[in-house]
Amino acid sequence: MSAPFIVRHTADFQADGKLVYEDVGLDLLESASGIDYAFLETFSTEVEASSLNGIDALICLSPRISDQSLAQADRLGLIARFGVGYDSVDVDACTSAGVLLTITTGAVDYSVAESTVTFMLALSHNLTIKDRITREGRWDERSGYMGSELRDRTLGIVGLGGIGARLARMVDSFGMAEVIAFDPYVSPERATKAGVRLVSLEELMTQSDFVSVNCPLNEETKNLIGAEELGQMKSTAYLINTARGGIVNEQALIDALRHNRIAGAGLDCHENEPVVERHPMEDLDNVILSPHAIAWTNELFRDIGRQTCRQVLELANGRIPEGAVNPEVVEAQSFRQKLERYG
Repeated sequence: MSAPFIVRHTADFQADGKLVYEDVGLDLLESASGIDYAFLETFSTEVEASSLNGIDALICLSPRISDQSLAQADRLGLIARFGVGYDSVDVDACTSAGVLLTITTGAVDYSVAESTVTFMLALSHNLTIKDRITREGRWDERSGYMGSELRDRTLGIVGLGGIGARLARMVDSFGMAEVIAFDPYVSPERATKAGVRLVSLEELMTQSDFVSVNCPLNEETKNLIGAEELGQMKSTAYLINTARGGIVNEQALIDALRHNRIAGAGLDCHENEPVVERHPMEDLDNVILSPHAIAWTNELFRDIGRQTCRQVLELANGRIPEGAVNPEVVEAQSFRQKLERYG
C-alpha cells in the first residue's frame, strides 16, 4: 500500500481517553505496516456521516449505521461489526455504498453458551432468592425455595447456529434428557451432528424445561415468541434470552411471569435498550436481568477484537475477509476498485 490504510474504532471503545476493555486485538494493528488506526472522538448512537469520510475501515461496537451514516463514505470498504448481531446496521445501504459488512462468526459462541448455562443454573437453583434471604437473615425460609437440577430435563434451543450448537455440546455433561431445537434453516444432518433433534416451534415450547433463544432478530423472528407460544410452555419451565430483545414479546412475557404461567426467565436482552430507567420487570422475583452483557468477558472481547482486526488486515492486503454479511458486494465495481487500491 502506497498510502496508509485508515482504520477507526467507534468512540465507545474508550472512556476518558483509555480503553474500556482489557484487550480488543489492537496489537495486531500495531504490528502491521501501513495501518493508521485511531478512535473516533465523539460518541453518538448513530454513526455520523462525517466520521466515515476519508477512512478505509470502521470497527463498530454499539452505534447504529444507517444510509445517512454512509452518505460521505467516499473510500470506506469495510465495516467490521464487533460481534455477531447486525440488526443495528442497514445492510442494503452498505451494499449500495460498496461497503463490505462483516461479523465475528464463531468468536462469541463459547461465552454466550456459557452465559446461558449460567442462567439455567441460577434460575433452577433459585440462586438470587437464596442470596437475598441469607442477606436479610431469613434463614428459616430456605426450605421454601427448593431447586431443581438440569439432570433429566429437556433443553429447547430456538436458533441452532454456532451459539446454539455450542450450547448443545456444553450441556452434555449435565445428564439432560434431550436437547431439541427449532430452526427452519438447519438440515437434519447438521442437527444430528450437534446431537440435537429438530422439532416445530410448538413442540419445542411444549416439551422444553428450558427455552433458550439464540436466533438473530429480523423480520421473521420479531415477536417470534409471544403470548401464544408462552402459553404453550410448562408452568415449571424457564425462558432464557441472550440473543436480542424483540424476539420475545416483552409485555406477553411480563404477563406470563406475573401470573406464574412459567417458572421464570433470564434476560440479557431487552425490548428497549439501553435500560436507563426502572425496568418493567424489576419487581418480579422469578426473573434475572442483565444489561446485555452477561457474556462479556475479557476472553470474549479479546477473541472478537482479534477477529475484527484480522478482517481489517485481510482487506488492507486486498483479500476478502471471512464473516461477510453481504458477500454480493464483492462483485460490485465500486468495491472492486477499492480492493485493487488496498492490495
